[in-house]
Order: sequence, then structure tokens, then C-alpha cells
Amino acid sequence: MTDNENILLESFFKEAAQQQIEDNGFTERVMESLPSKTVSREHRLARLWTWFCLSVGLILFLVLGCWESLKDSMMVLFAAGATSVEVLLTTIPTADLQVNPLLVVLFVAVVGVYLPYRTYRKLSAAL
Repeated sequence: MTDNENILLESFFKEAAQQQIEDNGFTERVMESLPSKTVSREHRLARLWTWFCLSVGLILFLVLGCWESLKDSMMVLFAAGATSVEVLLTTIPTADLQVNPLLVVLFVAVVGVYLPYRTYRKLSAAL
């Protein structure tokens, strides 16, 4: 936009911001009818219970040695995934189909990373 258009827009919005619209106390009544922002007792208890359960769960996780089991499970999953990709990349060139392995990796990246990220963004924006 040109400077002249910017000046016209600024003057228009400056005049609009200075106007007062009489609402016969409607705004004040709406503001008074809104619930207060104080946190209720139930809400505080629910928050406290959540933190308590989270703490107990974390302590049990550490005391019972679940970290090693989780680490071993993740290593098995990673090894299985790596083996699957390795088999896929070695068998595709021998098949009759003409598929570029880089396109397969790109497809897996889009399906495994981009689509979940985009879904997360849309869901968090909706909330």
C-alpha cells in the first residue's frame, strides 16, 4: 500500500476509536453477570489430587525400576523399525516396481512426522 492509503486508513480508524456508542448500561450488566475468576475449592482439590497422583506415579516408576523396562522396549521398537526400513530399502530395487527409495523415506517422514504435527496444531487451535 502507498503512504497516502496508510494515512487514510489511520485517520479512519482513529476517528472510529474516538466514537462512543451508548449501550444503556448493557456492557456493565454483562461484565457483572460473568463468573468471577476465583478458583473454586473443588478446582483446587482436583488440581492437588492430580499433582499427588502424578508424584506417586513418578515415584513408583523410579522405585520399581520401570525406566530400564521402558528403555529396553524402546530399543526393541527402534530395532524393529530400523530392520523394517532396511528390508524395505533392500527389496524395493529387486522388485519389478520402479520406486525411488528416497521417495519412500520422504513418504514415511510425511506420514510419520508432518501429518501428526499438523493434526496436533489443528486440535490445539480448536481448543
